[in-house]
Amino acid sequence: MLEGYLQRTVDVGDLTVAVGGGRPRRYGDGCGRPIVIRMKPGAAMKLAMDPELKLGECFMDGELVFEQGDMFDLLELVARNPRFWKKPRTAARRLQEAALRRLQQMNDRVAARRNVAHHYDLSYELYARFLDADMQYSCAYFTSPEATLEQAQAAKKAHIAAKLNLPQGGRLLDIGCGWGGLGLSLAHMAPELEVTGVTLSREQHAVAERRAQAQGLSGRVDFQLRDYRDVRGPFDRIVSVGMFEHVGQPRFQEFFDICARLLADDGVMLLHAIGRHTPPGRTQPFIAKYIFPGGYIPSLSEVLPMIEEAGLWITDMEILRLHYAQTLREWRRRFQAQRAEIAALYDERFCRMWEFYLTSSEAGFRWFGMMNFQIQLTKHVDAVPITRDYMFADEQRLGQGGTTAANEGWAAAG
Repeated sequence: MLEGYLQRTVDVGDLTVAVGGGRPRRYGDGCGRPIVIRMKPGAAMKLAMDPELKLGECFMDGELVFEQGDMFDLLELVARNPRFWKKPRTAARRLQEAALRRLQQMNDRVAARRNVAHHYDLSYELYARFLDADMQYSCAYFTSPEATLEQAQAAKKAHIAAKLNLPQGGRLLDIGCGWGGLGLSLAHMAPELEVTGVTLSREQHAVAERRAQAQGLSGRVDFQLRDYRDVRGPFDRIVSVGMFEHVGQPRFQEFFDICARLLADDGVMLLHAIGRHTPPGRTQPFIAKYIFPGGYIPSLSEVLPMIEEAGLWITDMEILRLHYAQTLREWRRRFQAQRAEIAALYDERFCRMWEFYLTSSEAGFRWFGMMNFQIQLTKHVDAVPITRDYMFADEQRLGQGGTTAANEGWAAAG
């Protein structure tokens, strides 16, 4: 079964597969970096039946081993052979995917807390081994090919802060505040701003609180272990980075309705999230099962109608394409450099699971249509200046360690 599948789908590349003690068989036209895989007989049957899920599982369980090349090389070969992964989007398939989204992503309060704990309540020691020092676990912003991960994450924060058009004072809400890095940075950028950050992760909340105390910001930065649905406003600014992917498609309208309720009449919101450039689909099965249960990467066609229904203005939108691929490559490099220490924290199976997660995620942004979007939202058409010049000026100043200039809406434009 596997041999027939590979013969039908591999046109380009140099792939050799050996099952058990059997004779290796070669597929493709021989171009590119050679990839040699040996797998157990049971793995061959699993892959033939369900390659989307079982490729990651067989690698994680040690049933599939690379004798030459690695998982990144294999996923690049898959990308170069569309028959491997492009399936016709029939009406029946679209209905099936829609039903799965509703079944898997209802994400009420209990499910949301459980899903967050599954991933984000892993030890701080794990994440500290491959993230930057500020613990930014989202797409960085590489302003040059030579930028380090630390520089790119600092640039990301300045990029976001500029789009928020930070006031000197007022209240800001960070939905999904992680380990607190963004909220603390924004507090430094706007010295009179009161910051509230919410997360469902106990581990992240504890670290964020310690960081606020260490930086002397406990009186002005308040990190809470709370569902965003239970927060009371209004807030002059709202920011959400890397959290929307956990909301679930059935809850999108609820998310934007709540954000509209929490946002002050003259307020500004910045949503930063992963998206797909294709029509709506489904979460990759391995990621849904082992990494981000309840998670979903939306198409803009699913997001924009919900924003409209909530009565919000889209005052700016940007698509970040390969920035996350570069971020994930750096995370993967650092993860591999600390692999022995991470294996001591967990085990080899965990390391292989995360290697597949990081590698397949990078491949998603390089070849399979994943991207990031940043959407600036307001309640009123004149809440921000009518040209984007203020963003560029603020970004340069904030990126150099300065503070906000407190632009104010239409008046700043004139």
